[in-house]
Amino acid sequence: MLGLVKKIFGDYNEKEIKRLTKVVEQINAMESQYQALSDEQLRAKTEEFKARVAKGESLDDLLPEAFATAREASKRVLNMRHFDVQLLGGMVLHEGKIAEMKTGEGKTLVATLPVYLNALAGKGVHVVTVNSYLAERDSKIMGQLYEFLGLTVGCNLHGLSHAEKQAAYACDITYGTNNEFGFDYLRDNMVLYKEQMVQRPLNYAIIDEVDSILIDEARTPLIISGQAAKSTELYHAAQRLVSRMKEEEDFTIDIKLKNVMLTEEGVNKSERAFGIENLFDHANVTINHHIQQALKANYIMKRDVDYVVENEEVVIVDEFTGRLMAGRRYSDGLHQAIEAKEELKVQNESMTLATITFQNYFRMYRKLSGMTGTAKTEEEEFRKIYGLDVIQIPTNRAMIRNDMADVVYKTVNGKFKAVVEEIVVRHKKNQPVLVGTISIENSEVLSEMLKRRGVQHKVLNAKFHAEEAEIISRAGQPGAVTIATNMAGRGTDILLGDGVAEIGGLHIIGTERHESRRIDNQLRGRAGRQGDPGSSQFYLSLEDELMRRFGAENIMAMMDRLGLDEDQPIESRMITKAVESAQKRVEGNNFDTRKIVLQYDDVMNQQREVIYKQRRDILESDNIRDEVMEMIKPVIERTVEAHCVGDIPEDWDLQAIIDYVHANLLEEGSLTRDDIWGKEKDEIVETIYNKVVQVYDAREEQLGALSMREFEKVIVLRAVDSKWMDHIDAMDHLRQGIHLRAYGGTDPLREYQFEGYEMFQSMIASIQEEVAKYIMKARIESNLERQEVVKGQTSSTSGGGEENAKRPVRREERVGRNDLCPCGSGKKYKQCHGK
Repeated sequence: MLGLVKKIFGDYNEKEIKRLTKVVEQINAMESQYQALSDEQLRAKTEEFKARVAKGESLDDLLPEAFATAREASKRVLNMRHFDVQLLGGMVLHEGKIAEMKTGEGKTLVATLPVYLNALAGKGVHVVTVNSYLAERDSKIMGQLYEFLGLTVGCNLHGLSHAEKQAAYACDITYGTNNEFGFDYLRDNMVLYKEQMVQRPLNYAIIDEVDSILIDEARTPLIISGQAAKSTELYHAAQRLVSRMKEEEDFTIDIKLKNVMLTEEGVNKSERAFGIENLFDHANVTINHHIQQALKANYIMKRDVDYVVENEEVVIVDEFTGRLMAGRRYSDGLHQAIEAKEELKVQNESMTLATITFQNYFRMYRKLSGMTGTAKTEEEEFRKIYGLDVIQIPTNRAMIRNDMADVVYKTVNGKFKAVVEEIVVRHKKNQPVLVGTISIENSEVLSEMLKRRGVQHKVLNAKFHAEEAEIISRAGQPGAVTIATNMAGRGTDILLGDGVAEIGGLHIIGTERHESRRIDNQLRGRAGRQGDPGSSQFYLSLEDELMRRFGAENIMAMMDRLGLDEDQPIESRMITKAVESAQKRVEGNNFDTRKIVLQYDDVMNQQREVIYKQRRDILESDNIRDEVMEMIKPVIERTVEAHCVGDIPEDWDLQAIIDYVHANLLEEGSLTRDDIWGKEKDEIVETIYNKVVQVYDAREEQLGALSMREFEKVIVLRAVDSKWMDHIDAMDHLRQGIHLRAYGGTDPLREYQFEGYEMFQSMIASIQEEVAKYIMKARIESNLERQEVVKGQTSSTSGGGEENAKRPVRREERVGRNDLCPCGSGKKYKQCHGK
């Protein structure tokens, strides 16, 4: 069966390449014709193509001519001619698929073809990179090509002013990072005036290193948060407790699940420490949670592996790239628990104002595509989650790299000694070596060992993208030894120095297998670019995390039986296959985890789309009176329905309806019992609604239509933003506790969907009630200003840099002591909240 599937999909890739090769032949046939054009004639093609698109010609029809134009312009401006395989890659990207192209095949140049073609439609093309250095570099270099052809290019970097961001997004082509595009989307849905928005509708995106952004970062949401004032003492108390605990006696660690569990003695110690009778009582949920996070911070999260301490701050290390993720914080109180562990100042927990995952952000683009050297292992996920097919593009020259079998040592120490010996041997013959490590800690261990052997080398800890790219680009020079976390300098070509090809090319050493085969392949792919010679080999130990998680005990027992010491390796294709099999299992588990995360986030995403659409409609509309009246009517209907229970009118509580209406909608005495006595429910609703409309009309006449329109927006935006913020927080809490429902035999996801829907409906009702109350009862001053509910900051990664537009001043609404209390109780303010 598997063979059949492979045959079908293998045939599919082959058929696609054959189909696209016919178009390549068309483009090649035009080359001499386009070579004969002057610069002005070539540049004029852009306006000709735009006019044809405006008349209804499709981009697909234009593709051969547009690609031929871009190729000729590239030869003249960049002195680079697209290979045939690069034309293939460009077509795959234009068709909204993923182009898998090996390292060194010129993906940056490939993107210029579909970018130029799609920019002709005038709806904007976004080129998404993994860091700002690459965005700036590519926008400047490739920008020369686009500008030569008469198109505009912008670069969306962190820290730009509001006006600069608007200008960048208004360009035909915009380069930027995934974080910045995502945060701008969230910020656009928090603005108070439509003129403050920076993004246009999301049209077409090409994602560079698509696997890194859509797979590796898929579980990390972008978050804009505000400060929530909570005491930090509980973190310190939990830290004092767990730091005195002993493994096995007070807690146990499950290394496979990366989990810490209290023993009975640990529970007793916790109860004594906090002076409580039952740690698992509902009233002690917060204490229990803090203890669990403190245990995780102390016994699972490792300094210099999972995080580093820099400038008195805990900085997360990305598990996939080894990069420091400045500004990003662990959620759910874990970051604060680590701060307490490291005896740093514990920061306040934040309240989420807006959030979205990369999965849901990028699925909003009308067309999406991506390119990377490694996507095939994650093809199923790309297809199921994003609807993206992966097409493998042939290399321009045959790959001749020698990928050797893994070498396995008994201990980590034995492995590192062997790695250093291998580096020394190759360094002596002047062959360049690139060593990939999983953690910063391992980079530093190796560096110390090489220093002791007197080997000159460079260490990259993924801190500075520009310097990193410069060092990586020189890693192919004779005698160069470079140690880097696995993905440091991604997006940078390594060119071989003089004479290096003759001594075997660049040699890659992996010091540990990553749990994803794709990351290992990326490291290997550093060597053997464009038909260059090269080699690669992984050095493993039975103490490596991946080996410990998946059956290293059997191999360890075998080594003991054979009497092998730590310096004697086992080199076996069988072990390599066993490791790859373990990696496949982990990849499957990770895919399932991301799929579940997405299923939960989809619930929130549907709600987000409703709220953001409503918000945009409000901002873009000149008159939202009808929408406001549509919010008020359901409030009246719910009130009448709640107090008119049953079919006997004599049993209806009409006085309660009158009290509610006076407290929330109309002045005292505006509605009497006689007005609604003897009427059906719908007639009562109509009577109250008509009175509300009369008062509304009178207010508008008194204020003036313009002021009333602005007043409506002030009230509605404040209600929507404050209720939505509370709702995000409530949904977050629901999600954290929903897995406990599984113990009751129910499906947590179904429960989350059902309860999330109920909570959303409740929030909508709450928005309607607040709008109705404030629009009808609030005192209107002559100066109105829309206000942010909470001043937000990007907390998932660094962001911000937006200038606030100047807005008119607004005086706060004041409630007189004898006025009705705005809480809706029906009492006077002095007898209620004014006490």
